[in-house]
Amino acid sequence: MKRYGILDKIERPADLRAMGYPMLYELCEELRTFLLDHISETGGHLASNLGIVELAVALERTFDSASDRLIYDVGHQCYVHKILTGRREQFHTLRQLGGISGFLKPSESQTDACITGHASVSVSAALGMAHARTIKNQKYHVVAVIGDGALTGGMAYEALNNAGDSGEPLIVILNDNTMSITPNVGAMSRHLARLRVSPRYLRAKSSTKQFFGKLPFGERLINITSRTKSRLKQILLPTTLFEQMGFAYLGPVDGHDLKSVCELLQAAKGMKKPVLLHVMTKKGKGYRPAELQPEKYHGVGQFDLADGRLKAKDGADFSAVFGDELIRLASNDARICAVTAAMSSGTGLLGFAEHFPERFFDVGIAEEHAVTMAAGMAAQGLKPVTAIYSTFLQRGYDQLIHDCAIDERRLGCVFAVDRAGIVGADGATHNGVFDVAYLRSIPHMNILAPSSFAELRAMLSKAVYHETGPTAIRYPRGGEGTFQENTAAEDWVCLREGTGTAIVSYGIQINQAIQAAEICAGRGIPAAVYKLNRLSGPVSEGFLSALGGFSQILVCEDVAPAGAMGEAISCALAERGVHARILLRSTGSRFLPHGSVPDLLKMCGLDADSLADAVCGAVPEEVKDG
Repeated sequence: MKRYGILDKIERPADLRAMGYPMLYELCEELRTFLLDHISETGGHLASNLGIVELAVALERTFDSASDRLIYDVGHQCYVHKILTGRREQFHTLRQLGGISGFLKPSESQTDACITGHASVSVSAALGMAHARTIKNQKYHVVAVIGDGALTGGMAYEALNNAGDSGEPLIVILNDNTMSITPNVGAMSRHLARLRVSPRYLRAKSSTKQFFGKLPFGERLINITSRTKSRLKQILLPTTLFEQMGFAYLGPVDGHDLKSVCELLQAAKGMKKPVLLHVMTKKGKGYRPAELQPEKYHGVGQFDLADGRLKAKDGADFSAVFGDELIRLASNDARICAVTAAMSSGTGLLGFAEHFPERFFDVGIAEEHAVTMAAGMAAQGLKPVTAIYSTFLQRGYDQLIHDCAIDERRLGCVFAVDRAGIVGADGATHNGVFDVAYLRSIPHMNILAPSSFAELRAMLSKAVYHETGPTAIRYPRGGEGTFQENTAAEDWVCLREGTGTAIVSYGIQINQAIQAAEICAGRGIPAAVYKLNRLSGPVSEGFLSALGGFSQILVCEDVAPAGAMGEAISCALAERGVHARILLRSTGSRFLPHGSVPDLLKMCGLDADSLADAVCGAVPEEVKDG
């Protein structure tokens, strides 16, 4: 096992307080080496963690994370925190089933204050903890580390506004690396850019106080000059946004100058009011490939340390196919626009942005706004296609109802629901297992579920030109399976004839269903396979009639059971008086842990072998024997 010198000697964060700055800087370099050595083998979030090393060390040195509350937003930048709080030896299990999470997870350690898998939540959680401290008359510090990308989310401003007004002592650290996953957008990004390049106000303020403090009536002069502070700031530096919210603003400071960061943290720690510390960092720092392409190394699989090349072979995936098809459609229709929420790369829209910059809209981490803006576009005759991850679209649920579906004009908003179903290593906060339930609950919402690239292309065109009302197309992360046909013209289809038993599924899970049927056939059970392409509305009468001749029906879907298709099909068959044995297989009423997709499928009983065992175990022996 590779040894890391200083890092290997750290047993607890308190050990950092005994170290001088030369040793701490050496530790920071060891931490970067440790991150690169491990993430190159396990995959994970790389660039953001390389960029936060000095800040994370400073936080653990200044605060006691076992009692003080340190909240990282988004939590994927918490790797250094985990390494320094007792999980160094388990780091090789990162994001693997049974291993440590890639996000904050309180069940792992008391030093993890709360779960932060989605952006813009930290200040709200921090204020709640500060209120609890005050009410219970306790003594601990509350610190929220929020990335500048997360400041494009409206929830962050709701919290900042409330926190500043509350007067509760808490520290908000703005980790400003100019990026979320792709470069930041919007007015806040421009405001922060001005702050970064205009530090002269802070220098002037500091030198003025030092000069006046040496004079006989220095304190009086300082009080007089402080009355003109607001006017001086407006002239020299527009920092009043946070201060007008009630925060004391400190910075900006170089986030890789460990000594300066520690000194400012110590100063903020002693202030009995809301404080915002503006820290500038470089995403990917210390690893040239990640510095040059931080978006590429935001979340990575295994890669070659020498040159940064990803070890997994590049291949087509659903996101890329979606992006290419949208470009093709938009080339012939100037009404088509693309909308995303800080995920232009992940959703496959970088090409669209290059081809049609005037019709591409990245709104930042603001899913609610994205949905309603798309509704406004559709109301005025455009054809907006909004690409958002399944678990991120959860934030736009009210807007899907209030701004899209209720409108009697049946607005033609298309939602490309990426990362639907089991995602894997990012765990509970990212597995898209709830979208079928929350989308099916909305009247007039069309839901299409392609199982192949060909079907995704066909369904995208169908959604844009032939569906009435808002339409969601849900598809998984990664590539297609052995099923590569195009059955998109039908709402449901029989892929394999059989007797006695029918296996029903949709989306990428259809591959497990087909394979399970093949296993069953080898065991003497000729199971049929039915595939659903449309998941919205009442279950088709034709489909129910087709199922009526089977004595056993297995519905398998890689989503949560409540509100999903298994429940809908079971109820519809019961209403028709069908007395078949119904077997439902889903992800269960739980939040799935992190792990590989195959591991999670097996854990849920959704892999082909488990499905075949379920079918065969429920069939009487005399039926199996024919």
